[in-house]
Amino acid sequence: MKLEYAFLLTAPLQIWAASIPFYKQSPLTTLEEQFPVKGDNPLGYCNDPKDDILEITSVNLSPNPPEPGQTLTIEAEGTFHEPVERGSKIHLEVKYGLIKLIKTDADLCDEIEANTDLKCPLQGKQKFVKQVDIPSQVPPGKYAVLADVYTKDDERVTCLQARDIVF
Repeated sequence: MKLEYAFLLTAPLQIWAASIPFYKQSPLTTLEEQFPVKGDNPLGYCNDPKDDILEITSVNLSPNPPEPGQTLTIEAEGTFHEPVERGSKIHLEVKYGLIKLIKTDADLCDEIEANTDLKCPLQGKQKFVKQVDIPSQVPPGKYAVLADVYTKDDERVTCLQARDIVF
């Protein structure tokens, strides 16, 4: 259940994902402030996205921030400048404070096809809307999500993170 919830909560991150160490950031200037993702969301690129395969147009979350016991609506769109095929991987980490709840690697296409109406290969302009019920039992506190997506040839699709999501 925790993995499924984390996947659904971070669907935009998983589609347009990221990888950086959490501990190498200046307390004054976060990566989200340097490279925010367009839209109403807590997402930031973990580095300059100019060379990423995916160009994100927008990601909107409603409500933002997500709230326990409510339905979260995720609207995301972007353009894949190269096809992202089967064999692409996503690395996902979810932290609750300093506690790592989830650290997993998965097949991107399997996860995308199981949880959205998108199909691989992912290419061209894509858009999706997903609704996720947030369990009311989510413990209060700060969460951080990290997602990292690479093609089967280890080319970065994108690099995103969300930190200090407060429930």
